[in-house]
Amino acid sequence: MGFLLACIARLTVALIQSIPLDLAARIGRSLGSAAWHLDRRHRRIALENLQLALGSESSSSAIESIAKEHFKRLGENYCAAIKTASMTDEQLVGRIEITGFDALIPPEGRVAVIALGHFGNFEVFARLRPYARGRQLATTYRALKPDALDRALQQLRRQSGILFFERTRDGGKLRSSLNQGNLLLGLLSDQHAGRKGLWIPFFGQPCSTGAAPAVYAQRFHAPLAVGICFRTKLGHWRLEFSDPIPTRSPDGSPRTHTDIMREVNAHFEAAIRRDPANWFWVHRRWKKPSAYQLSQEPWTEPADPESE
Repeated sequence: MGFLLACIARLTVALIQSIPLDLAARIGRSLGSAAWHLDRRHRRIALENLQLALGSESSSSAIESIAKEHFKRLGENYCAAIKTASMTDEQLVGRIEITGFDALIPPEGRVAVIALGHFGNFEVFARLRPYARGRQLATTYRALKPDALDRALQQLRRQSGILFFERTRDGGKLRSSLNQGNLLLGLLSDQHAGRKGLWIPFFGQPCSTGAAPAVYAQRFHAPLAVGICFRTKLGHWRLEFSDPIPTRSPDGSPRTHTDIMREVNAHFEAAIRRDPANWFWVHRRWKKPSAYQLSQEPWTEPADPESE
């Protein structure tokens, strides 16, 4: 079954990569619209999440309109991500704007950490290599099941030249690469972080939040910023990077991971309010706290990010 899924995935990738980007994006929007009507489970999750986050600011009709557009964006993003993975940097000229990235690039031999969110076609962050002044881009991922499907996805991602580290088994390799320096590490940081994540608010509702960006930035004395992918129009994106988030207090002592990740969450919230349909609403971001989280005092530090 896994082999069959992998074959279907490779065929789908080949078909999408054979057509123009704008056509792939339009097809994706049509598929997303169909998913809105057919996928009752994820439609319900998106509506519940939107109500929880924006219900006090938006009417029920506005929330449903956002959710419908979000499903179209999901299809658009998936198809566009597959297509852009096969395009050259020259073919993408004029398609991607970049703001704030130069200020984030660390001095020679140092590393930087970027807290990323599931905004728009976030896979286009892989196209930052030409602007990275020789720094290696890297990120982490969670392996999919079955293994054959995961291998097919990683084969597609490797075209970017980015280093990929599996979260549950490649911690040592990641630390070794960070110790070598000249690395820009992007960490997706806006989803449920498991039973030992930081229990802090997102849109005023407490939820499990990963501390990895704060942990790695402090451990490797690296600047930390937030990166957001905004859709500007069909097949066009703007990658925006925040000013550095302080990881130390004015007296030089380390800030708590909680304080740092609160600031990261605030950037994510602001980006969502700018374009609500641009974020990944079909993930259960808000879940009940674990027994471990309930046993802790409010806003305490989590375990090491590699322990999850």
